[in-house]
Amino acid sequence: MKKVLIIGAGGVGQVVAHKCAQASDVFSEIVLASRTESKCIAIAAKVKSTTGVKIETAQVDADKVPELVSLIVKTQPFMVINVALPYQDLTIMDACLETGVHYLDTANYEPLDTAKFEYHWQWAYQERFKQAGLMALLGSGFDPGATNMFTAFAAKHYFDEIHTLDIIDVNGGDHGYPFATNFNPEINIREVTAPCRHWQNGAFVETPAMSMSQSFTCPEGVGTYSIYRMYHEELESLTTHYPTLKRAQFWMSFGDSYLKHLEVLGNVGLTGIDPIDYQGKQIVPIQFLKALLPDPATLGPRTIGKTCIGCLVSGVKDGKEKTVYVYNIADHQACYKEVQSQAISYTTGVPAMIGAKLMVEGTWMQPGVWNIEQLDPDPFMQALNGFGLPFSVIEDPDFSIV
Repeated sequence: MKKVLIIGAGGVGQVVAHKCAQASDVFSEIVLASRTESKCIAIAAKVKSTTGVKIETAQVDADKVPELVSLIVKTQPFMVINVALPYQDLTIMDACLETGVHYLDTANYEPLDTAKFEYHWQWAYQERFKQAGLMALLGSGFDPGATNMFTAFAAKHYFDEIHTLDIIDVNGGDHGYPFATNFNPEINIREVTAPCRHWQNGAFVETPAMSMSQSFTCPEGVGTYSIYRMYHEELESLTTHYPTLKRAQFWMSFGDSYLKHLEVLGNVGLTGIDPIDYQGKQIVPIQFLKALLPDPATLGPRTIGKTCIGCLVSGVKDGKEKTVYVYNIADHQACYKEVQSQAISYTTGVPAMIGAKLMVEGTWMQPGVWNIEQLDPDPFMQALNGFGLPFSVIEDPDFSIV
């Protein structure tokens, strides 16, 4: 049993806190910290009422290494679970190195002033963590996270070589708003409006954002949706660690209302990240827009429907071509009933807790900086089944992706 420090009190932080409390045989003590401690206190009260587990709370500015170091020294955790903003990954990693604690996150580092998310900033910490005898686990969310594990699981059990990978993220939920994002609006819109990159024959190929789409019918009656090809960070790590991949793509579903509103907002400059003058003040348009949109943490009670997120993997087994689809389906209202968060937060928070659990137990503990697919997928996949995100496998499905 070990003590953990969770940094971040948004929708995902709420799920991680609940799930760590449900695994109190693994996590002896839980501390939840955020820039706004009142959010942590509210989450702690919910966790106490549903699980009976008491959570400590604290205030910290995760942009400031000295504040992080002070908190870590005061609380003495075994590891930090970082579910704060991607802009804060490096400051939290620096604080972990300075204080000698392990680290986990759910999304790679992204500079605040550049719409670019890549792993090279965090991979550069490899030797420092290794020499310190500390582990940093990167991308233990859903995508990245579970999708990396779906790929690793398929590669381990169904193939001798994998050649194509299509990660398909469908959110069939409906929150009733004409335009709202299911996680941090600024991060979401930066991802969607960035140029698309997909892996093709040994290199990334860039195409305009949202320029490639097709229809996809989810299994188990979830429905048929329009999916759009876009870049997502797990493509970088997966193509690095599975060099036999000839093509790798990431797809996400979007409704017409979302796309129309996004286009209008883009036309008036509200999706930009460069500062502009507004009524005599310098503002960042996308941050201004974020303040106008509903807080994703408030969407839980009103979101209905299901998510369907999975990996379609093709390759060769015993000299024969083969295709496998590994996926999970989550129900928004079932997630809200359990942890008071909708399925987008749930599907990210559960894998974060599982990754931390496997580190605490020693199953995955090894010094250095690691992407999740570099580790044995089997204990993670088994834990998904036990903590609310059961997976299914369809061998040789009757559908394909262009």
